[in-house]
Amino acid sequence: MKPLMSKLHLLQASFLILFFLTLLLHALLHGTPFAHLLHLFTQNLSISLSLTWCLLLASYYYYTTRPHKILLLEYTCHKPEFDRKCSYEVSEYFVRRSRRFNTISEEFMRGIYLKSGLGDETYVPPFIFQNDYEATLNSALDEAKESMFSAVDALLFKTQMDPKQIDILIVTCGSFSPSPSLSALLVNRYKFKPEIKTFNLSGMGCSSGALSIDLASQLLRTGKKSRNALVVITENISLNWYFGDNRSMLVTNCIFRVGCAATIITNDTTLRSSAKMELINSLRTHHGANDSAYNAAVQQEDEKGTVGIALTKDLIRVAAMGLKEHITSLAPRVLPLSQLVAYAYSVLVSVMSRDDKKPTVPDFTTAFDHMCIHTGGKAVIEQVGRVLKLSEDVTEPARMTLHRFGNTSSSLIFYELAYFEAKGRVKKGDKLWMLAFGTGFKVCSLVFKSLRDSIAEADNPWNDCIRRYPLKAW
Repeated sequence: MKPLMSKLHLLQASFLILFFLTLLLHALLHGTPFAHLLHLFTQNLSISLSLTWCLLLASYYYYTTRPHKILLLEYTCHKPEFDRKCSYEVSEYFVRRSRRFNTISEEFMRGIYLKSGLGDETYVPPFIFQNDYEATLNSALDEAKESMFSAVDALLFKTQMDPKQIDILIVTCGSFSPSPSLSALLVNRYKFKPEIKTFNLSGMGCSSGALSIDLASQLLRTGKKSRNALVVITENISLNWYFGDNRSMLVTNCIFRVGCAATIITNDTTLRSSAKMELINSLRTHHGANDSAYNAAVQQEDEKGTVGIALTKDLIRVAAMGLKEHITSLAPRVLPLSQLVAYAYSVLVSVMSRDDKKPTVPDFTTAFDHMCIHTGGKAVIEQVGRVLKLSEDVTEPARMTLHRFGNTSSSLIFYELAYFEAKGRVKKGDKLWMLAFGTGFKVCSLVFKSLRDSIAEADNPWNDCIRRYPLKAW
């Protein structure tokens, strides 16, 4: 009944507007050449009614077929219990007690950890604290349930939304895909309605969080009905901890940590007053056609048959290359005209120059008030800063998120967003850029506009430590 009333109100408003426009035109155009045209319409009822009917049909068609605005209603970030914290001492104790690494590998991981930018309050899965140090399928399922249930429970409580109101469910977990799927696990837990549309994404790497938000927006834009999408973004460490001595595969042990985020995306404009942000732009680029990009981060077996994820030395270069190609497509969508003109001029100068002068990089801080940069590691953050010519103030949230929570993979951009909110930096009307990289190699951007001033809410994962940040030394 509600949609019908909305259309009726639209028709009534259209008639009223047309009436006043007719009076206004008559007053403005009387005695002008246009007066004859106006006289024609007023004296010929059939023409006037036909024109009015066409205008009403056009208005109705536009109203019913225009793309839905996509709103981020709310989000939550999972914060494990205090006893899951992993300090440097805990990491070293686990490595030595497990007796699964040789001395050279232990020294290598020690060096990586100390240079990684991670602090002593990141979180690891339960099996790290077990006596046998052996992760099983049950260990991975327990990790998934703990993080996803915690995030979704908090989200549904904050929004006061009935699970039956969820129309679309998207779950992304890069390296753990059990059967039944993680999306089926959530359907069973929350008793979602039978007609819910579920999607289970895997193998997408750290970009899958941003990618899944983009997927939700595409699904919501296509439908005519108001719908709600629940997006759950997680990763699983238990079965992906590497017990071998291949250096490229040992790096993941040092930087990846437990994390999970959940968010509700909606196209229901009646919820705009309670929504946090509006998605105004998104872009996904895939660079997998390039062999070096495709092989930059790959799950494989080492020479002894132990499975792990190898991060090659070429990863940083590939990330820089992918980012440059990505922002070439993104820039015309988001940059102000002054920056586009300046960039076009620099390209022209570089082409005509004999000294191979490279074009200047556009200033993306003129397009965005805040940036959630991919927190893949210290080297990745520094490389993004170099490519985009960003100051330390701009990269601060990424660096501090890496220090406090480590690389939580696909959910990391929401821990950064929580940092901004804990600091109270996001104001109504601000534009925020989320940038994430993923295996394959993929780059994904989300651009949001804030619909209200941010505040540090009770479940913000930074609440107990935000006063200590930013750190002076990193």
